[in-house]
Amino acid sequence: MERNQTQVTEFLLLGLGNLHRFRIPMFIIFLTAHIMALTSNILVIVLVVVNKSLHSPMYFFLSQLSTCELLFTSNLVPNMLWLILKSGGKVSIGRCIAQFFLLAVPTITQCLVLAAMSFDRYVAICKPLHYTIIMTFGHQRQIVISCWLVGLTLSFVLYVFLKRLQFCDLNVINHFFCDIPPLVQISCSDTYFMKLLTSLISGSVVPFPFMFIVVTYIFILKAILKIPSTTGRKKAFSTCSSHLIVVCTYYGTLSTVYILPPRESSVNTNKGLSLLYILVTPLFNPLVYSLRNQDIRAAVIRSLKMLSLQKL
Repeated sequence: MERNQTQVTEFLLLGLGNLHRFRIPMFIIFLTAHIMALTSNILVIVLVVVNKSLHSPMYFFLSQLSTCELLFTSNLVPNMLWLILKSGGKVSIGRCIAQFFLLAVPTITQCLVLAAMSFDRYVAICKPLHYTIIMTFGHQRQIVISCWLVGLTLSFVLYVFLKRLQFCDLNVINHFFCDIPPLVQISCSDTYFMKLLTSLISGSVVPFPFMFIVVTYIFILKAILKIPSTTGRKKAFSTCSSHLIVVCTYYGTLSTVYILPPRESSVNTNKGLSLLYILVTPLFNPLVYSLRNQDIRAAVIRSLKMLSLQKL
């Protein structure tokens, strides 16, 4: 005989947990990091748009990467800051699932854009004579549109099945945003298909693009080692190193959170890793590209000079 169950209409997000004494310092640190992440990613997008020297496939894909990071950090961090100040807070089921959808779209798209960037580097280094033929603006646009369409489609599928879940009695989510694992954990519906669907999507969106990146870089490494000039090898390595650093940090945190089997004792660990790809990575990525890339540094200097001349 089934017992009466109270239908849940809203969730209680616990935020970062029992860190009430540190909420003001954490709020200041995270707000500062968020502002810096927004500023740096907006700067990358603006530089790529206004500087003709950056109108190349590599920087076009980089601007898409910054767009993804802007979307998911803007979606999650303001709410997280509010939860820190209030030591937790309530959110409706509809808003919670919508928040996940707005997180999933740029997350999946970014995985694919990173793979597209590795393909761009592969063509540039392994097939330089065919680069302008293969990486035309039309092809770049098609690749980017495809990445966003796949991100939207897969996220919408997850959104539809999340909307079908029922929640009874339990409404506490031990996290600072709405994600599939905690939602599935407190649902009173049969979650077998939801877990299977999540595993299929996360098990394809993360590993397959990563494997594609690994394969392309094997060919890239072989091509670089054949370059007779030491200066040429260094230049080729420098154009790839920034991308590799971003790939390792991004895929590493995503794999730990979504691919590896969850443990009851890993809730706080998952929160920390989630902070990495939601707050730290959006700040880290543009800094890596700007500090290690001469073209972007030169574009920043030119833009600053133009601004100073306009003021005069």
